[in-house]
Amino acid sequence: MPEKFDVIVVGAGPAGTSCAYTCAKSGLNVLLIERGEYPGSKNVMGGVLYRKQMEEIIPEFWKEAPLERPVIEQRFWMMDKESVVSFGYKGLEWGMEPYNNFTVLRAHFDQWFARKAVEAGALLINETVVLECLVENGKVIGVRTDRPDGDILADVVVLADGVNSLLSKQLGFHKEFRPDEVALTVMEVVNLPKDKINDRFNLEENQGCTIEIFGDSTKGNLGTAFLYTNKESLNIGVGTTLSSMIKAKLKPYDLLDYLKTHPMIKPYLEGGESAEYLAHLIPEGGYRSVPRVAGNGVLVVGDAAQLVNAIHREGSNMAMSSGKMAAEAVIEAKQANDFSESSLNRYKDALYGSFIMKDLEKYKDAAHVFEKYPQYLRDYVPMMNRAASKFFTVDGTPKRDKQKEIMRNMTSERGKFGMLQDIYRAWKAVK
Repeated sequence: MPEKFDVIVVGAGPAGTSCAYTCAKSGLNVLLIERGEYPGSKNVMGGVLYRKQMEEIIPEFWKEAPLERPVIEQRFWMMDKESVVSFGYKGLEWGMEPYNNFTVLRAHFDQWFARKAVEAGALLINETVVLECLVENGKVIGVRTDRPDGDILADVVVLADGVNSLLSKQLGFHKEFRPDEVALTVMEVVNLPKDKINDRFNLEENQGCTIEIFGDSTKGNLGTAFLYTNKESLNIGVGTTLSSMIKAKLKPYDLLDYLKTHPMIKPYLEGGESAEYLAHLIPEGGYRSVPRVAGNGVLVVGDAAQLVNAIHREGSNMAMSSGKMAAEAVIEAKQANDFSESSLNRYKDALYGSFIMKDLEKYKDAAHVFEKYPQYLRDYVPMMNRAASKFFTVDGTPKRDKQKEIMRNMTSERGKFGMLQDIYRAWKAVK
């Protein structure tokens, strides 16, 4: 007879571990299955962890978690081939408790988080692949793994197996995602001494900086790049939708190499030593791509449910919140001894009433608009850089004349009506 648990969680990323920790802490018998060698070995994100959602799971976690730096400055670059228009915010209040967000190395953080789930009572099994969900009379009753006698039963199975969730696809919760619904991100960890990082980013001890980069970082294609500071390393990465990559015939690692040698980026990396390369698929479909998230005996959380806000680079916080909400639904279902879809829909109701779905709904058309109309990154970013260069170059030309020339140049490229259309379209997509 296969062993039975109250809940099986597939995937030990932020969503799965949040669910496993919350369930175990309530006294449920929890199995957490991770296909990688250890939690975090298969997971990639730029490296930013938001405090609020994590603290709702483990209060004051920052006092013991393996974090890199609290972020006190967020920069945004509109980058051309030899220039950048930069804006952002730097606030010293973010460097004080309770903080806003942190840079992290996932391999370290995910292992720590999984250990907390184990300490709460969950059983963690690594290097185990879940092949399929076991279904009986229309209800998920467990999973089949690649281990000998690998069938394991549970009242509820929570799928936290990432963007390409084969298990939820097997259950018919979603079809194959289109290339414009998924992005491929490649990242490199570059070791660099702490004092050089502080000097190059104008930081003091225990202060971090993040830079989000648009435009030439992806050669004008839909996507972003990033440069984040850790204690003694930098995370640099770039990602574009698969559809953009296919259209432009881009190779992901070539794009990363292009970024690293860009004259605006190269000085930050000088003297650094490459420590690790990573690549991962990221859900980009947003609100319209969220699959069915609850069924009889099963829930879907995190990346597997397409819960990523690409506009605000939020994913891990949404994953953790969804995992916690799923756990709360499982706990209530256990108390009622009812694991039907109608019972587990408590999770769906909580999810759709939360900031997660409200934010995804707000930006539901953004990615589609910016991909369908590539001029936003391909034309307007270089145009912005040329305008800034013209305006801030002191050459004896009166500023009013400069402004007129800049406007003439901009409208000659897109036309007044075309520019107004583009502005309205972008505003409507993000309003």
